[in-house]
Amino acid sequence: MDNEKNKVNMLQDIKDYFKGVKAEWFRITWPEKQQVFVETIWVIFICTAFTLFILVLDMIFKGIFSFLK
Repeated sequence: MDNEKNKVNMLQDIKDYFKGVKAEWFRITWPEKQQVFVETIWVIFICTAFTLFILVLDMIFKGIFSFLK
């Protein structure tokens, strides 16, 4: 009997959780397209810059280690 009560409580908790998710979903303020576009460009730029930086460091260390070899 106690097991059935726990299952009922668990189902009610799950229902309450998804009701809360639905309520919060409508409170979200989504960014404008322009803001998303600009921030995406910045992310691509920063990733590219760091990739090139690491590439240059790799080439420098490769040169140093080949010189020491």
